[in-house]
Amino acid sequence: MTVHDLLDRAALHKSALAIATNEQKNHALTQMAKTLVAHTDAILAANRQDIEAVGNSISPVMIDRLTLTEGRVKAMADAMIAVTALPDPVGRSLETVTRPNGLVIEKVSVPLGVLAMIYESRPNVTSDAAALSLKSGNVCVLRGGKEAIHSNIAIVSALREGLKEAGLPEDALQLITDTSRESATALMTAIGKVDLLIPRGGAGLIRSCVENAKVPCIETGTGICHVYVDEFADLGKALTIINNAKTSRPSVCNAMEVLLVHSEVAPYLLPRLEKMLVSDRIHDGLTPVELHLCPRSADYIHGRRAGEGDFDTEFLDYKLAVKIVDSVDEAIVHIAAHSTGHSESIVTENSENADRFTALVDSAAVYVNASTRFTDGGEFGLGCEMGISTQKLHARGPMGLRELTSYKYIIRGDGQVR
Repeated sequence: MTVHDLLDRAALHKSALAIATNEQKNHALTQMAKTLVAHTDAILAANRQDIEAVGNSISPVMIDRLTLTEGRVKAMADAMIAVTALPDPVGRSLETVTRPNGLVIEKVSVPLGVLAMIYESRPNVTSDAAALSLKSGNVCVLRGGKEAIHSNIAIVSALREGLKEAGLPEDALQLITDTSRESATALMTAIGKVDLLIPRGGAGLIRSCVENAKVPCIETGTGICHVYVDEFADLGKALTIINNAKTSRPSVCNAMEVLLVHSEVAPYLLPRLEKMLVSDRIHDGLTPVELHLCPRSADYIHGRRAGEGDFDTEFLDYKLAVKIVDSVDEAIVHIAAHSTGHSESIVTENSENADRFTALVDSAAVYVNASTRFTDGGEFGLGCEMGISTQKLHARGPMGLRELTSYKYIIRGDGQVR
């Protein structure tokens, strides 16, 4: 079956999902979570096939993204259940105006229609996307990467079974099993068949979709995230934030890739940083962080000399670019030149510098004294997410349920003519 056939099959059920009640959708999500757990053994067996197939062709942190366990499958199901507790985003009255001529104009939220997603090696994205699409009244067509194809087939099979048991059309959820470049191109160019395309993955995938898509497309994900340690920072707080932002899960888009340090605190912070991220981790049997240093920071600690490209690289690994700056304004200018607009953080006890940073840094999420790792739909109270939008039109930041709806105007009259 071609990509266009799958899109057409999904589109047949747009109306059924658009008018489904909150109770129907929540019942379906509950059933889908149950069937997901019930099929754990089959899902894990399929996942082992994927892991064996990739072998040593991807890094250990990327293998971790691909790997499923019984606990991770349960967490996927729990995330679906969590979506049932969220308000229905469809049918909300956003605004009502009564005109002098008596017309009542109401702005009402509606589903987008056909959501399509191209993503890479994280199988949990499959269940997240299915859950959010259903709750927002949209049909969903998924095209995962070849690394996770067996896992995705098993997951979608379980989810479709749950949809059917709940009395909603299983064909409202489709998986494209062809992982060739041609299938991705077909999805990007399916004019009139896709209402929104969401790419989720590395820089290459995002760039390909943004440059080649002929259907509406959201730019997501690539995260060259910065933490700036100001001259007025609490250094203990800074080290805790840096450790979390870099090492808690370096393979995700909200992990810190660049550390900016004010020159006044660099002599005190950087030696402690090296001990924490390198020698202490080696002592504890953990992977040390490879430090890529600007010439000034190399005066204080050991590491590789950073090339200019290191400050424009999403490492997704235990690697960190470090640069010394002389002011909050220099940090802001550096971020403007090198950021992908995802997440940036300032560590400071100076409210004026914090306010200047949050006002002038133009990213989807800007933090004061907190880790960038919080940029996540669940952490923001949105449930799971379809991705992190780094653009400004329609959606920005974690894309939850409301970002998967549009709106229309409903106008009620009593015979008015113009």
